[in-house]
Amino acid sequence: MKTWIPLLAALVIAAPLHAEPVAPPAAQANVMTDGVVRRVDVANGKLTLRHGPIVNLDMPAMTMVFRVQSPELMRGLKVGDTVKFHAESIDDTLTVTAIQPAQ
Repeated sequence: MKTWIPLLAALVIAAPLHAEPVAPPAAQANVMTDGVVRRVDVANGKLTLRHGPIVNLDMPAMTMVFRVQSPELMRGLKVGDTVKFHAESIDDTLTVTAIQPAQ
């Protein structure tokens, strides 16, 4: 039984002392992500965005197609626009629920 104590001590010592802060779930629910509009498909309710990391979805930066929750969210958007947006997984579909011009 004493053989596991050094192993446990090694694991504790190896743990980083400066862990990255993680926002609580409530704070992550409203986090906005930086993005650039690559395509606007109003007819199909889809938006292609090149985006930074999406914290609340634990997703790295990439370019991808999102469903848009409401067609009104796409009003006035055009390719090349820099935006801030919020996305959620709704029924296993990545969906933009809020979007605004970046400032």
